[in-house]
Amino acid sequence: MGSTEANPTPGRFSHCTLLANVDAYNPDTLDLYQDPEANRYWFACFKDMVLKFERQAMASQSKDASAAARAQSFREHCAEMLVQLQEGTRETPSLGIRNLLEVIESALRKFGFDDPWKEQKTIENKASIGMLKPRLQQLDSIASRREKWTEIVRGVLAGNMFDWGAQAVTKILETNNGFGLQQALDRIQKRPWLIDDLDGWLDRMEHDPPHRCATIFTDNAGIDFVLGIVPLVRELLKRNTKVLLCATINPAINDITYSELTKAIADCCEECDILRDAYSKEHRLLLFGNDQIGPCLDFRVLSKDLSDAIEQNDVDLLIIVGMARALHTNLYAKFACETFKLAVVKNEWLAKRLGGETFSVVCKYER
Repeated sequence: MGSTEANPTPGRFSHCTLLANVDAYNPDTLDLYQDPEANRYWFACFKDMVLKFERQAMASQSKDASAAARAQSFREHCAEMLVQLQEGTRETPSLGIRNLLEVIESALRKFGFDDPWKEQKTIENKASIGMLKPRLQQLDSIASRREKWTEIVRGVLAGNMFDWGAQAVTKILETNNGFGLQQALDRIQKRPWLIDDLDGWLDRMEHDPPHRCATIFTDNAGIDFVLGIVPLVRELLKRNTKVLLCATINPAINDITYSELTKAIADCCEECDILRDAYSKEHRLLLFGNDQIGPCLDFRVLSKDLSDAIEQNDVDLLIIVGMARALHTNLYAKFACETFKLAVVKNEWLAKRLGGETFSVVCKYER
């Protein structure tokens, strides 16, 4: 299967040709230097988040005698960096949540914690793959194309609940071992959603010709990827749309990494002939890594291999999933092709700022 994987070369970046206007593009939804309320809230939030990451980092290397001291150094370093950023002494003209997430992920590497959620992700991927075939059979049993696509989109959104970086979700996951896709489907907002362009998407999929090539930026490992994204990928492949599936190279919270993506897809292929043929025979499903730090997405610095593939394959559909990629960044960004942004708002402050409540749905489709 090696020929279907594009091994990225770290440190090689280029602009993405999908941007409507590179000069006008700003990935960040909020500028914490221009928004005092957001500044107060998010810096307080990140101070709490650092404590959670410290605990997770320590637990991930519990057999290492130096882990506790390194985790403490990580916390102290982050605290110092956050103070400097909040006071504006690091001389960055603007400041997004993206930058704060990059501080945390860089610091984890600096103090020897490469991927604190690795074990958790492995367990969740394995468990989810065991549930993939029944989920695909359930979707295939829906006769109406419109209803099937509605359920696929709901599956992506429900999967997006499984985010260990979101406090509201962590509380649910830590106290409820039986929380699965169906429970998440029951928990997300009922339509009409906070941003609800689903009907536009359904009309497009029902009446217009299939897309040539879709680029999908994935989010969390486990249920989010296997039971949310994979059925979406499969349905596009059934329409003869080529799919470029992208994951982060560098670990970021519980996001699926490029190396985990290649294993998860190989495992999913064992469960589904459509996926297997598209991946290993027809090369219509291609996997790419994106070499950014943190879970957010800046289209000015995509890995060059990925940028080249987007250009060469004449991508006409961009799908961005998750809070970091589609809300903290790119919510208002304009692209030169059809764009579908999907996320569940798992933060109460941000939900209120956008005019909704926790677990509100963003389903933004732009022709």
